Amino acid sequence: MTSPLLPCVEIEPQQSANRSVIWLHGLGADGNDFAPIVPHIKVAADLHIRYIFPHAPRRSVTINGGMMMPAWYDILTMQIEREVDTSQLRQSAAAVSALIAREIDRGIKPEHIILAGFSQGGAVVYEAALTHPQRLGGLLVMSSYLATAASLRCHAANQQLPILIQHGSQDPVVAEQLGQQAQQWLQQHGYQVSYQRYAMQHNVCAEQIENIAAWFNSVLA
Repeated sequence: MTSPLLPCVEIEPQQSANRSVIWLHGLGADGNDFAPIVPHIKVAADLHIRYIFPHAPRRSVTINGGMMMPAWYDILTMQIEREVDTSQLRQSAAAVSALIAREIDRGIKPEHIILAGFSQGGAVVYEAALTHPQRLGGLLVMSSYLATAASLRCHAANQQLPILIQHGSQDPVVAEQLGQQAQQWLQQHGYQVSYQRYAMQHNVCAEQIENIAAWFNSVLA
């Protein structure tokens, strides 16, 4: 028996969708967090993108005193080399893979599907994209880190996956050092990575949204 799909906020294009972006929020937020950005992402007229913003399940988060909140996985400690519940992270990655399968069932080719994630969501889409057995369209990681680097079993299907990392140079929550470490790990393992840094903290800025639009146009053309 298959698990039910994650509940999602979905924004349909005006014409029948031919591309999909599955976009994961950060700790304590929900699928509504990035939906307001969609009207500001200007893409080519022939790209009809369905945006899918899943809601993380509520769970106890150790670093927040065990408080229940939307979280893709538990974070146990917050040092620079943070300790996370990798089994929960992989469960969340599997839930993303189920959303990919649904998009394929809806007629979207795997190479026309982008995975995107902010902060905790970024750690999940690293795992989901790099282990996926079908070539995807791209991987966008914002203000995040590669939590499963020590145990990641990458699939050859996505060795040429376009990857864009974006990070704030003044981020007090996920230090930019962690974004740079992810870039270095990926490059050492043969991935082509673009890295963009912004004079911001743990958030999103207008220049960044413009760059996301340009990248979507490039990888989904």
